[in-house]
Amino acid sequence: MMRILRFLLFFALLAYGLWPYYHVFRLDTALGQDDPAALAGLVDLPALQQNYKRRLDAGLGGLLPADPNQDQPLVRGLAQGLDRLGRAAVDQYITLPWVAETLRAATRAATNQTPAYLISGIRFAFFESYDRFLIRIGELGEGAVHVRMRLEGTEWRVTDIIR
Repeated sequence: MMRILRFLLFFALLAYGLWPYYHVFRLDTALGQDDPAALAGLVDLPALQQNYKRRLDAGLGGLLPADPNQDQPLVRGLAQGLDRLGRAAVDQYITLPWVAETLRAATRAATNQTPAYLISGIRFAFFESYDRFLIRIGELGEGAVHVRMRLEGTEWRVTDIIR
């Protein structure tokens, strides 16, 4: 009986370890199609947009006045306008077609092939934690693109792309 339980535990751990790689294969298949809507179930677009907004906020942080009561209405107004426009631009720019083109371009750059398959461009793919999985497309360094996937329910979905 104990032997069967150990076998089942080993099988469950093995299946869990292979699970995100199956979703990477699904992502590769979806990128091979011309329709970006094929990515809809594999990409968490609101989370991806939120991550880019956080990066935008970090980048604009130096433009905002340290003291909001400071008498610099022009600088404060410009910084707030840039913040609003930047957030709106992220929602319009980060779309499923953008995700598809970004991943395809990263794969082409990593493999020097056309058409390029995502799986052939992956140089690293492993768990960051039990519910996060990191993929690196290309060699470590300047040209690498990192894709972060997160377990949402029973699906692994792309939640961040770092170039």
